[in-house]
Formats: sequence, structure tokens, C-alpha cells
Amino acid sequence: MQWTNASEQNVYQNRWFRVNLADVELPDGSHLDHYVIRLRPVAAATVVNAADEVLLLWRHRFITDSWGWELAAGVVEDGEDIAAAAAREMEEETGWRPGPLRPLLTVEPANGLTDARHHLYWAEEAQYTGPPQDAFESSRREWIPLKLIPDMIARGEVPAANMAAALLMLHHLRLG
Repeated sequence: MQWTNASEQNVYQNRWFRVNLADVELPDGSHLDHYVIRLRPVAAATVVNAADEVLLLWRHRFITDSWGWELAAGVVEDGEDIAAAAAREMEEETGWRPGPLRPLLTVEPANGLTDARHHLYWAEEAQYTGPPQDAFESSRREWIPLKLIPDMIARGEVPAANMAAALLMLHHLRLG
């Protein structure tokens, strides 16, 4: 049973996103109006060191008024390679330049409302380059033992679904 997007018209847009109103045809032939938020891709990255610790940011999200651990992440600029964007965001937000990045996973965090795709990467080494350029992005940056991740997620300390998925995948890859 597939829904078909018959057409879309723009309702609002800025450099970060577009809100469109879609005319959706349902399998029975009827139509409904559905709002769609069109977003740029997001790239995120972290590093896991030899001690199986992962570099994370502790930050507040004003929209949900919640605190939590996250990977460094940001919007992919027009024409920018996704992995390069992930490396750029990690260095800007943590002060650590990742070594060769490996794809971890790509997720669609709210595919009933938005076309957002979050591309998450990881490295096994990083070089400290100095204080983060975008220190305002987080209250602190810490190396967290991967073995603690499942319990942290269970306690709600990693509220963002994309970050929880990435961290659980890293836990699985490194610790089994």
C-alpha cells in the first residue's frame, strides 16, 4: 500500500529548511493534504580511542528543554562531501580532528514528517587541534567508556534517537 506524492507547493523556506504542502494520493484513490519538511542532510562524527572510550558532547536542546550526550553534528553545506562535513563538524565542536572516517549508519529520524537523513561516521583515531571553535555548541566534551552507553541510553542520558542508534552500533562493533 503505497502513498503517492501528486504535487507539492512551498509554504515557507529559509536557508535551513522548507515547509511544503503535499497533495498525497492514498491507495484507495482519495487525497489528503500533508505537510512535509524538507531538510539538508546532517553529518555527525565521533572517535573511539584505544581504551574503547567515545568522544561525546554534553549539550542542552532548547526545543525540547532537554540535556543529553551527542556526537558532533551539523548540516552538510551545498556541494560539500558528507564525510568531509562530518569531519569539519567534529573538529569545530570538539577540537579533535578525526582520522579516516568510517560510515556507521544513516537514519531517517522522522520520516513521517521530514525527508531528513542523518549520516553518522566514526574514526579510530583523532588529533587534538585546540579548543573547539564552536564551544557554544556544548557545555562539555568528554571521553565516555563505550561499556556505559547502553545504561546511559536506558536512563535517558542520550535522548536523540539518531545519537542513541549510533552509539549502540558503536558499542556493538567494538564490544560485541
